[in-house]
Amino acid sequence: MRWVVELSIPSSDSSPDPDAPPRAVQDRAAADALVAQLTAAGVSAQVQPVEQPATADVPAGVIGYRVRLTATYAEKTQADAQVAALRGQGFTSRSWYAGWDGGNRAGGHWSLEVLTIDPHRFRGDLSATYGPDIEKRETTSALAAYEHATAAVNAGFFVLDPAAGAEGDPAGAGVYDGRLASEPVAGRPVLVLRDDARSTEITRPVWRGTARLAGGTAVLDGLDRVPGLIRNCGGIGDSPTDHPLHDTTCTDSGELVAFDTQFGARTPSGPGREVVTGRHGRVVAIADSRGTELKPGQRSVQATGDRVPELAGLTVGDRLDLRTHLYSRSGQRLDRPRVSVVNGGPLLLARGRERITQAADGMVHPGDPSFAYGWVLQRNPRTFAGVDRRGRTVLVTVDGRQLDQDGLSIPETADVARSLGLVDAMNLDGGGSTAAVIDGSVVSHPSDATGERPVGDAIVIR
Repeated sequence: MRWVVELSIPSSDSSPDPDAPPRAVQDRAAADALVAQLTAAGVSAQVQPVEQPATADVPAGVIGYRVRLTATYAEKTQADAQVAALRGQGFTSRSWYAGWDGGNRAGGHWSLEVLTIDPHRFRGDLSATYGPDIEKRETTSALAAYEHATAAVNAGFFVLDPAAGAEGDPAGAGVYDGRLASEPVAGRPVLVLRDDARSTEITRPVWRGTARLAGGTAVLDGLDRVPGLIRNCGGIGDSPTDHPLHDTTCTDSGELVAFDTQFGARTPSGPGREVVTGRHGRVVAIADSRGTELKPGQRSVQATGDRVPELAGLTVGDRLDLRTHLYSRSGQRLDRPRVSVVNGGPLLLARGRERITQAADGMVHPGDPSFAYGWVLQRNPRTFAGVDRRGRTVLVTVDGRQLDQDGLSIPETADVARSLGLVDAMNLDGGGSTAAVIDGSVVSHPSDATGERPVGDAIVIR
């Protein structure tokens, strides 16, 4: 495999957004226009179609076109020099190792760490943890040490950028030792773990969150997160969409969000109203702004925007009953002792067959084929999990973004999961988050230049 130089393509006149930024994949007209500009500048380049294989909810076909220089390079330094030269001519590009293209579903070189937990022989504890509190991130190895775990892998998606919410907050459902800490992204799959490793399952949960007041019942928007910021979308009344949209932060100007001491030292600050309840559900404090320290046993509800009036009639001593529960599609309650739930997506396998729910789980961005190109079709480090025919829980990390570690596309991830004997499987957080820890040592090869990435939660074996 060799290094190539891939161009960012300015949008064409056919784009509905006049301010659309350059992307790696655009329509044919935009790609042809860029090649014409490069040719005029004395640079040889070619247009290449980007093909999407069929998934459960996306048809096979060309999703757009990329532009790469005709020349290839044996060394990255050579490609980097060409990138610098193009920058001097006004073009934006990047060096790319061709082995990271995942379109042909070819074999590796792949490096996998596979943890298999047989419930018939297992005498330990299988669970998930976020560490000391939700609003901070820790590395997978730090989370393993915190739980005195023998082994661990990174788990679900989480808030990475403070502009998108509280760092470390799960970007989807989270249950830790039976306590519901984060609401689901509507319709997306979760991995359900029991501490004895029996009956591990993948389901698409529903949640019910209510605040019962003297004047009626109010529906909650979320749990233990910054009001108004919904990572991966999929909430009630979100903008621009209430459907899942991966790696996107939706907004909602009016929300009711409940908190407990899992969140951190203080609840998020800002305009709105906050009501604090004590151990018996009685109001102990009311503030006309948000942000307070919760004592053990206390909970609070924050209201923003047009939902502030719903808390206006409360006074100290009133009863405020908060009820938050997560249910499987079969109706089984998941926030109960000895159960953990972590978020992820897309689904990879169901009942032994490939079932990649790419669109349903938000990995198709309307009008932006570059997202599916980079996130789904190209090879990246991956973490995935599932159950094999013997009922064993299988946790897998795959290294990537390194010359000797190709990584996997999402279709390849499904192929590998099936080759390992899994019958049900789902993708977890990957990329620089992918990490596996055994006996205190990181045995995978994290791809971030800074080393192991602090994450939101991890699956731990004790």
